[in-house]
Amino acid sequence: MRIAVAADERTGIADALVEELRRRGHETSLHGALSDDERPDWAWASESAAREVSSRTADQAVVCCWTGTGAAIAANKVQGIRAALCADAPTAAGARRWNDANVLALSLRATSEAQLAEILDAWFAGQPSEEPDDRANVAHLDELEHSR
Repeated sequence: MRIAVAADERTGIADALVEELRRRGHETSLHGALSDDERPDWAWASESAAREVSSRTADQAVVCCWTGTGAAIAANKVQGIRAALCADAPTAAGARRWNDANVLALSLRATSEAQLAEILDAWFAGQPSEEPDDRANVAHLDELEHSR
């Protein structure tokens, strides 16, 4: 799977995230502070990663900033993106199942390497729900996005 990865700093789990994704066999494309030729700020870095998902040049993305909140907000401004800020594995599993999230947002400050592994396990094991109510909610998000 091709995963776009963005971080606004090379601190906390930033480098460990890239290493862990590659160890799991994913191809990564790097943005922000992880790239030598991109603006590192969280809004621009997260946008770049999210645009890869939106354009289907990446299957999913992981975006990071100090709290993860700004990275999630920026990614969610890109059409077709459903970014979820996840601090634990159950939240990551739920985001994939009920929200069909395609971008994982993480805190560089608050996520440990042990938590990172658990969150990634849950995220990549998760599949979008096929339940009609769940699909209706995700479809409604698309309607909201197009009614701006």
